[in-house]
Amino acid sequence: MKRLLIIILIFASAGIICGQKPTEILMKGKALMGQGRSDEAIKVLTEALDQAQESSFYVQRAEAFMLKGDYSSAISDLNSANRIDPSSGEYNLARIYGLKGDAATAVYHLESSMKSAYKKSEKEVMLDPAFSTLENRPEWRQFWKNDWYNSLERGVSEIEYDVSTGNTAEAKNKLSDLSGSYPGNNEIIYARAKVELAENKNAEAVKELTVLTISEPGNEKYLRLMAKAQEAAGNQSGASDTYSRILDLGVPDPELLISRAECLRKTGETEKALADVNKYLGLFPNDIKAMSFAGRMEYAAGDNLKALEYFSANLKLHPNDPECYIDRANSYLAAKSWDWAIKDYSMALDLRPDLPDVWLNKGIALANSGNTDDACFDFRKAFNLGNKKATEYISRYCIR
Repeated sequence: MKRLLIIILIFASAGIICGQKPTEILMKGKALMGQGRSDEAIKVLTEALDQAQESSFYVQRAEAFMLKGDYSSAISDLNSANRIDPSSGEYNLARIYGLKGDAATAVYHLESSMKSAYKKSEKEVMLDPAFSTLENRPEWRQFWKNDWYNSLERGVSEIEYDVSTGNTAEAKNKLSDLSGSYPGNNEIIYARAKVELAENKNAEAVKELTVLTISEPGNEKYLRLMAKAQEAAGNQSGASDTYSRILDLGVPDPELLISRAECLRKTGETEKALADVNKYLGLFPNDIKAMSFAGRMEYAAGDNLKALEYFSANLKLHPNDPECYIDRANSYLAAKSWDWAIKDYSMALDLRPDLPDVWLNKGIALANSGNTDDACFDFRKAFNLGNKKATEYISRYCIR
């Protein structure tokens, strides 16, 4: 929580930089790096640093330098981050020296990170490939002889793992044992909510997490689980509000935009959903799922021509994906453009012939275009693949 409060203060002091919030700048940098465009990310972050000396900008620019193999520039940026926000650059400094094979210096910085608000989980450190070359070094073995994680931290981590692997019974046993040692602890409440959610006790999980998010309103982990629980409980409006709270903390995760958009779609707030999807597309312009989502949202908003633009652009980018053909075909079907719908459904079935809903929709388009014989073939194909709704159309068009 302390770390998140620091981030909140940083973002609040920064205000709006060049018309963009710091979160948006960090999202842009993250997206560019994810696309292998490190030089562009460095440029964006350098421009931001010209306006505001923020530790988060230095840390992310250092990550971009690391991707390029420019460790000297990365180290300089991380030291700058540490001067602004003590220990904010320590973990990445440890990673750099791990990549360089300097075990002693890597462990020195990792120890500093472990003693700070930026402490990483045991799983994250152990699985970090930056430290893979250090596993057999004496400095690394000595580091892990220290008790960096208490029994509560280890126990909650084990419960999270058990839940993730579907071993809910074991998670409940561990939770029961741990609860006796730490009654009323927030991490115990969090772990209990995790288990309840795994058991589809969604309302109970939401109740637990409501207490937590009031107690620690800046805890990203608790808020993420709350949003997931609210979605599972059918409270899409509450979930979208929770995703907004996470974004307001300054968490630069573009996937939060898509998660919020999906909730807004389900509550009928199409314009807001589209705004989030378009923000995401500004970061990832060729993303197949986001393009599909945007097209479906435009159609829901009543703009079928705009929807077709998205679907056609998606097909141009991903010509071998059957879902792209299905999206456009569905739009044509709704517009009663039967021949165009038939063409796109046929292309989808050439790529994936085991799709019963597509056979049914193609049959509907054929029937409406007057080609009853071919439509009946498609209806029967849909039925044989498991679509029971096809019986209605077989009765209407194929039984004489």
